[in-house]
Amino acid sequence: MAALGAGATVAVIVAALVQAAGDDPIGTALSMAVPAEYKTLIEDAGDTCPEVSPNLLAALLTQESGFNPKASSPVGAQGIAQFMPSTWETHGIDGNGDGKRNVWDPEDAIPSSATYLCAIAEDVKDVPGNRQNNMLAAYNAGSGAVQKYGGVPPYRETQNYVRSINALASQGGDGGKTATADQATTAIKAAQGMLGTPYSWGGGNAKGPSRGICCSPNGSTGSGTTGFDCSGLTLYAYAKAGITLPRTAAAQYAASQPVKPGQVKPGDLVFYGKSATSIHHVGIYVGSGWMIDAPRPGTDVRYSPLDTMTDLFAVARPTTHTNKEI
Repeated sequence: MAALGAGATVAVIVAALVQAAGDDPIGTALSMAVPAEYKTLIEDAGDTCPEVSPNLLAALLTQESGFNPKASSPVGAQGIAQFMPSTWETHGIDGNGDGKRNVWDPEDAIPSSATYLCAIAEDVKDVPGNRQNNMLAAYNAGSGAVQKYGGVPPYRETQNYVRSINALASQGGDGGKTATADQATTAIKAAQGMLGTPYSWGGGNAKGPSRGICCSPNGSTGSGTTGFDCSGLTLYAYAKAGITLPRTAAAQYAASQPVKPGQVKPGDLVFYGKSATSIHHVGIYVGSGWMIDAPRPGTDVRYSPLDTMTDLFAVARPTTHTNKEI
C-alpha cells in the first residue's frame, strides 16, 4: 500500500508536498505499530511455529498489503496477506470458525499466512543459511527456488523482500527515532556537495563515491565509474548525519517512517516503485517539489522534480536504526 494513498496521482502528490513545504532482528513479542483491529490476530498467529513471530508477521502484512484487507495485485494476489488463489485453495484455513475460508477476511487470512509460513519453513528446513530468511524468500519466490539455489535466490525482488521485512520487523514499536531537522539539513548539505558526481550502478558508500559493480537490470555496469547510484547517495548523505541506512532503496524505505503529504519536510526520502518490494529509486527531498538524486546511468547527481518518474510511491523519514541485511 502506498503510504501517500492508493490511487493518488503523481501530480496530486507533488502538489501536496509543495504545499506542505541482538543476533536475531525479529522480536518475539509484538512491538510494531499495527492497526488495533488486527493486533490480537497477529499476536495469536505469531506463535504458530518457532520461525514466525508477531513482529515478523506484522512486517510481512505491512509489506504485502499495508494491512489492506481488500488489496488486489495485478498478478491476482488477494487480501491482506496477498495469497494467490491456488495457494489459498491449498493453505487457506477457517481462522474464525464460521465455516468459511475467506481470503478477504483478515480473521482467516492472517492465521492462514502464519500457518503457510510455518509450512514453507518446514519445506526449506534443510536449506543452508538463515531459516527465517529462507522462509521469507520461499513465501515470495516459492520453496522450489530456495531449494534450487541453496538459500535466498538471486532474484532482486526476493532479496529486497527479505531485507525489507527484516528491517520492518527490527524497528520495534516506535520505529526508532526519526531524523531530526539538524540531521536532515546535514544530509541535504552532504548530497549537495556531491552534485555533478557521475552515476555508477552499485556505487557509493558511507565514505563517499566508489567504483560500482555490474550489472543493472538493463545491463548497465558501474564497474568502470566512481560515483553513486540512487541509494548509495542517500546512504552517504545520512551517514554524514549519523544515521546508518541499508544499501538498497527498498530496504531504506523499510527502515524509514512513512510520512503523510502534509507532514513532509526537507531531508525526507522520496521513493519510486509500484509496491514496497519493487521500489527502484530514491532521492532526498529538498522542498518545493524538488529532490537531489542520482537518476540513472549516463547522468550525474542533480536536482530533479518529484514528477521526474510516474510511479512515486511514498515519502518516508529515516530512523536511527541500524538494520541487518541478508
